[in-house]
Amino acid sequence: MGSDTLIKNSAVQVRKVLIYTLILNCCVAAAKVLYGYTTSSVAMMSDGFHSFFDGFSNVVGMVGTWMASHPPDEKHPYGHGKYETLFTIIIAAMIFVTCFEILKRVYLFFIDGYKTSVTSISFVVMFITMGVNIFVTLYESKKGKKLGSTFLIADAKHTKSDIFASIAVIISLFFARKGYYLADPIVGIVITFFIARIGYEILKDASDILVDTICMDTSAIKFVVKSIDGVKGCHDIRTRGSVHSTYLDLHVIVESDLSTEKSHEIADNIEKEIKKEFPSIVDIVVHIEPDSINH
Repeated sequence: MGSDTLIKNSAVQVRKVLIYTLILNCCVAAAKVLYGYTTSSVAMMSDGFHSFFDGFSNVVGMVGTWMASHPPDEKHPYGHGKYETLFTIIIAAMIFVTCFEILKRVYLFFIDGYKTSVTSISFVVMFITMGVNIFVTLYESKKGKKLGSTFLIADAKHTKSDIFASIAVIISLFFARKGYYLADPIVGIVITFFIARIGYEILKDASDILVDTICMDTSAIKFVVKSIDGVKGCHDIRTRGSVHSTYLDLHVIVESDLSTEKSHEIADNIEKEIKKEFPSIVDIVVHIEPDSINH
């Protein structure tokens, strides 16, 4: 099976996961928004709209992974993989928007003031929807690692931020029921910090890919290369991409009197051994150098 076929199959699997999570996120969001509206609970409604962000991110993910699955062409000789990274950054931006929405709710509390209407059903709705979010987080994270999808992993972290928001709402509902309405804005501020930290981590990981930050331990690669017959040494090992899809180039030193055919054979062996030991490496460029050159 060719690499292009594998990429397309992986993209299909990623889109299936996103469709499943899209349905679950929409159900969660609808439950919180509708009941929040019925009981005039600003906290539940806000959390429900937060869940809609998860649903929207699934749609963004389906578009991103579809674009990333396209094979290399004349204008994109290295493929379209970074489109997925680009859309991953959108997820980070959405998380920061969520932080803004929570802080806006806190601001309105101090300016206008409100009293949350709390019922037993409020807690039932929140615990059930939070359970669904925990399932979605674990499911997406597992599938993301299995399929090597940075977007699924990022989206799982985004859904985790929804869990934090739900915990904040449950705590605020508990204290509001006791008459301590100030708990709502205080918990909102605390939970915003944790959500923002998740957004920062996602943004940093995506940025590392875009600016070609090293993504593998080159000493391990050097050990494998130097164990191959005909190789006298190697240097200038460079990696870029992600831990799931890595591009590698390196310079290899061989005997100066080797024929072009023999040197090419050594380069082929290097590629085979590296891909065997490191399956995440999708492309390798080997520069052959004679040992007569000073290194």
